[in-house]
Amino acid sequence: MSETVQHVEQMVDENPRVDVTETFEEWRSLLGGLKSRIAQRFELSRDPSTVDLESYGDPGTGPAGSLAAYSGPEIDWLVYSWIGDPRTGFVNLHLTVWLGPQTTVPHLGSAMLLWPQGWFYVDAVPRCDLVGDGAYFDRYYLPNDEPWLEFKVEHPEFSWFTSRTGFIRGSLSPTAHCYSFPPTRANIDTVADVLTGRVEQWLGWVDAAEPVPVADRAALAARDLAVRRNIAERDPANVMGERMFGADLTQRLVRALWGGDRELPRPGL
Repeated sequence: MSETVQHVEQMVDENPRVDVTETFEEWRSLLGGLKSRIAQRFELSRDPSTVDLESYGDPGTGPAGSLAAYSGPEIDWLVYSWIGDPRTGFVNLHLTVWLGPQTTVPHLGSAMLLWPQGWFYVDAVPRCDLVGDGAYFDRYYLPNDEPWLEFKVEHPEFSWFTSRTGFIRGSLSPTAHCYSFPPTRANIDTVADVLTGRVEQWLGWVDAAEPVPVADRAALAARDLAVRRNIAERDPANVMGERMFGADLTQRLVRALWGGDRELPRPGL
């Protein structure tokens, strides 16, 4: 198995421009379907701070995007978004779900990228120190340990993506998927299977979770927010947003990813 060690802007700049609209639409439908699946389980309300981000830029003629954030009694912050210009080969899509502090179930993180090659990420974002809490590791990460290793062996066409930013490398759990790959039909189907399976597994964890004592929830919520904000603000791919839309709009989009302008109250506090 090979390895990809490049900045996102390098990958974009060093590859020819190719229209990836067909794959983009398929992936947007995939993530939209997974969002709908999650919405069947949770009560969600659109945060007013993102309503005007439903569509920005020049869809169909230039760089554009959409960002919708939701919250609810059990969900601190859910983001469903895309940004890019599929006609020229670059688009980035996100579906991330940050749970409220009523449970310690890991958060769900997923993203898909075309540059015009494919890239995908899916992870269970931990709520504690995995080395210090062996029982938590055994519950949420040990079941995916062997499948994670098997994926590397069975799919040599997927290249492990190593971020050039140490902070981002440190944000990945031991069973995260983070790969670049040729966007062939077989590989696209593989990604869909992995993402769907991880979402269903995560929903099962939520249904089986024990409640966090009320006295412990404020500290957990504070940690969750710090993790979410740091990942959003330190994401090296933010440079692509600045290229397309400038610093001001990019900063607003980053704030929307972590809830910096949110109007709905945080749950469980």
